[in-house]
Order: sequence, then structure tokens, then C-alpha cells
Amino acid sequence: MMLPYEIIFKKRNGQSLERAILEEFVQGFVEGRIPDYQMAAFLMAVYFRGLTADETTALTEIMVGSGQRLRLDCGRETVDKHSTGGVGDKISFPLVPLLASCGLAVPMISGRGLGHTGGTLDKFEAIPGLTTDLTVARFLDQLSEIGMVIAGQTHDFVPADKKMYALRDVTATVDSIPLIAASIMSKKIAEGVRHLVLDVKTGAGAFMTEQADAEALARTMISIGMACGLNMRALITDMSQPLGQAVGNALEINESVDVLRGRGPADVRAVTLALCSQALVMARVCSDLEQAEKMLLEKLTNGQALSRFLELINAQGGQAAIFEPEQGYLPAARYQHVLTSTRSGYVTRVRPKEIGLAVALLGGGRMRTTDTIDPSVGLTIHVKCGEYVQAQAELMVIYYNHEDRLDQARPYLTNAVTIQDEPVSSPILIKNVIAS
Repeated sequence: MMLPYEIIFKKRNGQSLERAILEEFVQGFVEGRIPDYQMAAFLMAVYFRGLTADETTALTEIMVGSGQRLRLDCGRETVDKHSTGGVGDKISFPLVPLLASCGLAVPMISGRGLGHTGGTLDKFEAIPGLTTDLTVARFLDQLSEIGMVIAGQTHDFVPADKKMYALRDVTATVDSIPLIAASIMSKKIAEGVRHLVLDVKTGAGAFMTEQADAEALARTMISIGMACGLNMRALITDMSQPLGQAVGNALEINESVDVLRGRGPADVRAVTLALCSQALVMARVCSDLEQAEKMLLEKLTNGQALSRFLELINAQGGQAAIFEPEQGYLPAARYQHVLTSTRSGYVTRVRPKEIGLAVALLGGGRMRTTDTIDPSVGLTIHVKCGEYVQAQAELMVIYYNHEDRLDQARPYLTNAVTIQDEPVSSPILIKNVIAS
């Protein structure tokens, strides 16, 4: 076997690595025989030199093999969705119960937020009493009983990814297509699902700001998934502005419940229905997208999807009774501050990154992994790109608990919305569909 130095040297010079060499290096890192500084050097070499398709697939499979792989035996077709993340992205919460109401099993293993993007687990845990910290046995039991779970990684679930991502986060090597693809797909393959639909975001608030890069990432993940026996499909969706109106943990859960009540913002509904429709066709529940959307709308109209969401909340210890009244919502923070337009004109930009960072500074996210989250803070945005607004129109409402937090967040929000004289087109929400 090569010495760690030789492996780093070879990759730094743009040469490909055999699977056995990659496996020895990654396993050595997981077991503590390869120090952090050598893995960090390797990750930087990959960042600049990339990986071949075969290397990326091999790295993914090696990461899967570093820990436990779930064996799902729940009597239903299994499907999951993964989003590359964005501001206001709460699609998991209407999607999981919707697909479960159509007879599919959805074993979703999710993560927490860091920086300007929120985390699915943090949002779900805004519901009092709810836990996402499940043992493997409980995870599998719940999936068999009700056909859906939203939980975090266990200690022995893809440990190579946990250790490698922690280094990528502090060495500026996060935004590498092969490393992103291997990280995402290792967890989804270890999760054991049969069908996976990807929501790959592009725009100012996404990891992949350019659509071409988002499509390259989608194709890389699809290639890995197909090589590992998954049925794959990807949607390229817009993140040039926040998704929906609500940004913040409890506020996003409330907006998700609105969608399940048959209401909610048009863009959240559209992305949810598009992803769910693809999943139903992939799993052969429906023959085409039109039939799938009709089924989904029926589940929203007759209340079955909402009922399944309340069942999911109860199964994980949460207080589902909060949402049982027609106007039942999680409480927002104590104080409100309204930002208004200083002029009339057309909304040309609603900056998602600035808005996401502002919510984190209000206490609704983490700038460091050790930060504590206040689930009640956040904001609601009342304008979208392309709309015309009058002077003094309400742009957003900020929900906060501490004045000093508002003072920290305010500079990010003052110029988050740009208004100009010339009209602009609304961004295309679903930009492309890439099939396996």
C-alpha cells in the first residue's frame, strides 16, 4: 500500500487512485491512523484536481462501508428526497406525509443547519416534545408501523462522512462537486432506499450558484446512485430568492402545515407537488406525472396528508394537538418589527443569503456548531421578485426576542430587497428535470 504522503502527492498531481488505495486511506482516517492534517491536504487536492467518475463512486461506497447500512423491510416501496439546501426550504415536511399517504415508505435521515441555511432537524424539533434522536431499532420500527421517519444520523452511520465533513467545513473544501456528491449519496445509499429524488438548488442562496454547476452535481449524484442500484431523478430548482414566505424554524413548520391544509405559498406547493409526483412515478404508484399530481391534490384536499403529518409528530414524541385546530400554529417570538419599502417600483432581488444570515443572528440558526437555537424567531417575507410595490409597502415582518439580536440582524435585512424602476421577470421555479 502507498504511504499517506504518496496518496496526497499523487492526487495533488492530478493522477487517479485505485479503489484499494482510497479505501485504506479513508479507513485509516476513520480509525485514527491517518491524522487530520493529511486528510485535510487530500481534500484540498481533490478540491483543485477533482475525482474521476470511478473514483467518486468508489469513495462513496467506501464511505458507506465505514459504518452501518440499514436493511429496510417494511412491506412498502421505499423513497426519499434530498435537497442541497437553501433559505426557506421546508419541503421535507409536506413531502414526507404526502408520499406516506400515497402508500410509500419514507425513511428520511436529515441534518442540522449551519450558516445561512436552516436544518431539517432543527425545524422539526421546534415542535415541543419532538425528538429526532432515534436508535436504529426505533427508526426501523417506526418505519414499519407508520411508513415514515425524519431523524438524524446515529453514531455508526457513515462515520467517514461525519469526520470528513467536519474537516471540509473548516478547510474551505465544502463546495467541491465530487465531495458534495459522495457525502450526500453515501448517506442515502446507507439509508437503504430504493428510489431517490433530488432537489438540487441553484441561485444566490444555494451552494451551486450557477445552473450548469447544479446540473453537473445532479448528474454526478445520479451516476453514483445508478451504480449502486438506486432509481434516481433530479429537479434543478430556483434558490435566487427564499422559498415561500417563512424563514425560521417554527415559522417554517407553520407554513408547512398550511401547505398540508391545502393552502400555503404557491412556490412551496409547486416544488412539493413536483418532487412528490416524480417519486410516485419512479415507484410506479402512478403511470404519469398528471395522474400523480391528481392523487396528491386529493390527499391535500381530503386531509389525509395532514393527518399523516400529525401521526408522524406523535410517533416522535411531539405535541401534534397544537395543529389540530384549523388555526393551530406554533407560537412566534414575542416582538415584531416591520420593514417597509422606501420607494415604489419593481422588486428585482430578494437576497436569500443575507436573509438566512439575519435569521441565524436573530438566534434561529448557528454560526458555530455549538450555538443554541431559538426556534421561535425568524421572519416572513411578503414580496417576490418581479412584483410591483408601493412606497411604504410591507416587505417583511421580523420576529425576535432580544433587541440586541435585532440590532445584529438589521444590517443584513436593510438592503435584502432591491426595488428599481424597470420590471424584471419572475425566476423560473423548476429549471430542469434530469432522469437516470
